Amino acid sequence: MSQDRLRLNVPQTEAVRHVHGPLLVLAGAGSGKTRVITSKIIHLINDHQVDPRHICAVTFTNKAAKEMKSRVSQVLEGRKYRGLTVSTFHRLGLGILRRELEHHGYGANFSVIDPGDSLALVRSLLRERNGQAEMAEAIQARISRFKNDGLLPEEIIPGDQLSEEARGIYSDYQRALKACNAVDLDDLIFLPVQIFQNDTAAAERWQERLRHILVDEYQDSNGAQYRFLHNLLQKRQNLTAVGDDDQSIYSWRGAAANNIHRLTTDFPDLRVIKLEQNYRSTGRILRAANAVIAQNVHLFEKRLWSDMGEGHAIPVWRCGDETDEAEQIASAILRDRFQRNGEYRDYAILYRSNHQSRPLESALRAARIPYQLTGGISFFDRSEIKDLLAYFRLLQNPDDDPAFLRAVNTPRRGIGSSTLERLGQFARQQGISLFAAIFEDGTGIQDRPRDALMDFAQWINLKGDEIRKSEMIPALRSVPEEIDYWNHLQAEGEEREARRRWENLQELLDWMERLTRQDEGPADLSQLLQQLMLYNMLEREEDEDRDVVRLSTLHAAKGLEFPNVFLVGAEEELIPHRNSETPEQIEEERRLFYVGLTRARYHLTLTFCSRRRRYGEHIAPEPSRFLQEIPGDLLDWKGEQESPEMDQKDAFARLRAILDSQANPEG
Repeated sequence: MSQDRLRLNVPQTEAVRHVHGPLLVLAGAGSGKTRVITSKIIHLINDHQVDPRHICAVTFTNKAAKEMKSRVSQVLEGRKYRGLTVSTFHRLGLGILRRELEHHGYGANFSVIDPGDSLALVRSLLRERNGQAEMAEAIQARISRFKNDGLLPEEIIPGDQLSEEARGIYSDYQRALKACNAVDLDDLIFLPVQIFQNDTAAAERWQERLRHILVDEYQDSNGAQYRFLHNLLQKRQNLTAVGDDDQSIYSWRGAAANNIHRLTTDFPDLRVIKLEQNYRSTGRILRAANAVIAQNVHLFEKRLWSDMGEGHAIPVWRCGDETDEAEQIASAILRDRFQRNGEYRDYAILYRSNHQSRPLESALRAARIPYQLTGGISFFDRSEIKDLLAYFRLLQNPDDDPAFLRAVNTPRRGIGSSTLERLGQFARQQGISLFAAIFEDGTGIQDRPRDALMDFAQWINLKGDEIRKSEMIPALRSVPEEIDYWNHLQAEGEEREARRRWENLQELLDWMERLTRQDEGPADLSQLLQQLMLYNMLEREEDEDRDVVRLSTLHAAKGLEFPNVFLVGAEEELIPHRNSETPEQIEEERRLFYVGLTRARYHLTLTFCSRRRRYGEHIAPEPSRFLQEIPGDLLDWKGEQESPEMDQKDAFARLRAILDSQANPEG
């Protein structure tokens, strides 16, 4: 028996030893669900001699998948887990498409387009249809919802006007993607489901390959992902679904809270095991969380408990306004860190909506407290990164129209919008890609822009051949210089900004090279780009090592934990959010509040304001109803009148002076 399994409690052990048939593990916050999944993988391989190739563990982030595989590798020798699949849903779907999509009308070198290119395609289709594209974002989101619900265009039941508009664009959108030999992120789940339903041989191949499926964060799955799993489980029902219905907070992006309920009807032999012992938080924090979430309707009741002691009472601060709230928090962090000789990374400030971060950032900067804000601009959203990746996508798939449109005139080549419009009209008439249209007669494009297009296309062909026939990474590294991208950056802004953006390109290229050197790394440019598409650069490991206070929305904080948590803005219309009106929406807001409470290990502070500025006016918000659901003996209410009269800026200055004098004793 492995050391990892020796640390399992009784319910965890039962879950690990349940090998055959469907199992739902209701894992409360901080109850060791990842340990259960990794221990079960080890148990299947060591004690039941299951070939690792037949085991698939699925989660929702690259970071979680990497951690899970690392834990398994620490216990098993390399040869014993070779072939094991640990991935996100989307990466698993991509692996299936790589094997199957070529047999369903796509080329082997298909592209995966990002949401930005998807939106641009929807916008283009709308302009062609009625000359207007104001509803592009809403229609893109609705098409995404159709796919997450597993619906083909012809299966959509007429509904509101937006659904009607989206249904009309949906078919054109899918045809345009196929013409570009491209898929979007939703297709990575949607298309495998379609393949399984229409290709019995393909379905049986994957059912035979993936005999044991373990799913982490099951409550975050959507309708398409449920059908994806259901198809894989038709031959064997060896499913271990680990999740927490009390942490289902993503309905706005398609997660189906009723997927846990669906298991009970689709799998009559389903066994349910509850993990209720929490290894993260103190007793008072858990009692507060239990009291809040008990107000929701449950199919399965569970109650978290801990042997970590009762812990401290939970302070509830009534602050004057958002500025006072932020300054009190900054002062408390400085004071507590000084008293404990702690680190800034021990503190997190959580809030419902992004706009709440502004006064918090101002106060932290004034107190010279380093912080990191989640949800900032993604590495992949930077224009220079999108430009270079457009070139790389076009080099591996010249039919990728979105990539073509971004690359063809960046840097400028004298190819204007009217030229591209003519090229586009001709390509649509002929049913070919924009790139292919360059080599055809009859486009009606004048000589100078036609020559520029031809020079660009010939370079793409030559460079593509070089990448395929020589060492890939050195060939890719030369692209920015060959397209004269440095001068393009200098022309767009000042020297320092141009250099920073150039360094971002080098970081991307360095990262791509590291990916190719990994075990089972991408074999060619197509696989490398597909892998990049599924990475979230916000999950880079170095960010976790920074000694900074974390500012995060409640949604983004799920899965994290901190010794000290400030949950700010516990007010009606903030949480629950003012747009939450139905009982179902209020229940999800309550789950979100519960997630915030259970991020705290030792110290939890709740705040609300007597006044808050909203839409340019001061209002007097009511304390959140969720505060009233916490038993009074767990809380320590502190009103404005109990706050020190000293101006917070003076407090910052005095505390900062003490800290600075200790850091620089000779100063």
